[in-house]
Amino acid sequence: MNPKVDAFLDRSEKWQEEFEKLRMIVLDCGLTEELKWGVPCYAYQGGNIVLIHGFKEYCALLFFKGALLPDPNSILVQQTENVQAARQIRFTSLREITKMESILKAYVFEAIEIEKSGLEVVFKKTKEFDMPEEFREKLDKDPALKTAFEGLTPGRQRGYLLYFSSAKQAKTRISRIEKYVPQILDGKGLED
Repeated sequence: MNPKVDAFLDRSEKWQEEFEKLRMIVLDCGLTEELKWGVPCYAYQGGNIVLIHGFKEYCALLFFKGALLPDPNSILVQQTENVQAARQIRFTSLREITKMESILKAYVFEAIEIEKSGLEVVFKKTKEFDMPEEFREKLDKDPALKTAFEGLTPGRQRGYLLYFSSAKQAKTRISRIEKYVPQILDGKGLED
């Protein structure tokens, strides 16, 4: 048990009992406990397997390679259509978690086996994501911007494409593109 996770649990205003129960279930599967991204994260030989996190309406176990997990109980949830690898199992009560304990352990052990096997999620290529016409035109007119965008990591490219595409109005897409041109030219991602 990691003291940083103890501190996280002590500070939790919501889902504290649920987090404690999920922690015990996951630790019972032999994983290493750390605090990453501000939440309890559990790994097998350095490979992230699952984390515990909470939201307003629910708390969850998030499996990093959840897309590869068999789901005989149909309980894995894809957070949004753009999440490619991770899957959640969501909970709204301690009772629900307690009732599912053996199922949850089975999913954790399956996730460990996937990690041991070296399986990786095959991500969509950046070119498979929609590129807003406004951004395509900007890249065509500005060779330096095009070179800088192509030099970004695939994840950073996808981040920009998803953010630009999510705007419904052309005016908003153009505004977002203009705002982030300097950041792209600096080789930075959306959140850098």
